[in-house]
Amino acid sequence: METIEVNGQPPHNKEPLVLIIGKMDGVHLGHQSLLREAERLASAEDKIAVYGFSDHPKWVLKGDEEFKYMLSKEEDKQRRLEGFGVDRYYHVHFTKEYAKTSPEEFVLEHLSRLNVRHIVVGEDFRFGKGRGSDAEGLAELCTQIGAEVSIVPGVMLNGAKVSSTDIRTHVKEGRMEAAQAMLGRPFELTGIVEKGEQLGRELGFPTLNMGDIDDYVNVKPAVYLGLVKIVQDAPEYYYTLISAGYRPTVNGDSYKVEAYLLDFSGDLYNRKVSVQFLRHLRDEVNFDGMDALVEQMNQDEREARSILGL
Repeated sequence: METIEVNGQPPHNKEPLVLIIGKMDGVHLGHQSLLREAERLASAEDKIAVYGFSDHPKWVLKGDEEFKYMLSKEEDKQRRLEGFGVDRYYHVHFTKEYAKTSPEEFVLEHLSRLNVRHIVVGEDFRFGKGRGSDAEGLAELCTQIGAEVSIVPGVMLNGAKVSSTDIRTHVKEGRMEAAQAMLGRPFELTGIVEKGEQLGRELGFPTLNMGDIDDYVNVKPAVYLGLVKIVQDAPEYYYTLISAGYRPTVNGDSYKVEAYLLDFSGDLYNRKVSVQFLRHLRDEVNFDGMDALVEQMNQDEREARSILGL
């Protein structure tokens, strides 16, 4: 998949595009519906492209911490979009200056440069300065550049529309099954294995210390059952116990995510891995000493093996 960085106006393009517009954080079931519609509309001559925004407007414009962190880093999002058949990704850097773009400028001075044949957006799509226009307004403006607009209804789950905001809430509150239902896959963090304090090894539970995950929404402090994927040409998977939180029993002073791989031995330092969260087992607890902690860790492993039939 080709990636084009956009600061302001995008570069001119001659190839006909079917274009999906949106932040696409998480590439959840709602986003997948847009991708399927684009695939349906695209002819053999068309390229399918995504016009994706870098940061949430509520973080850029209002400093709202809730929207600073993401369900998927850029590399995650782009990898998933490529898997859905996207040919080109426009990575649009959303800044305070970019936010001043009017709806008319966005269509007539930005989208007009892309040779867009068809545009796909969700029914809640809003754009332009102050979120000044909506999907219907986009369709009206796009008649001036010869592009049709398809407005796709949201995907409903139990009577509520699937949204990145709700998925973030589920993740922050430890409801991994609910997050998975909306994403269509387990919630996942991808990072680099760092060298930690190696306390887990001393206790008989050597763990992977996840680095390079600061962009993600913080998972609720707790112990989870999950999977670790070792990222390589032929990925390897291992069931894992995941500890997310502040490690109060050992006087931890920062948030960390660590994974204890079942039935694995080896060195993964500086390797890229993905941690996938399947279900919440228990909340983080401040135990009365290391013996109580080790006893609980053994119980966690027994419970995990029972669930998995290992």
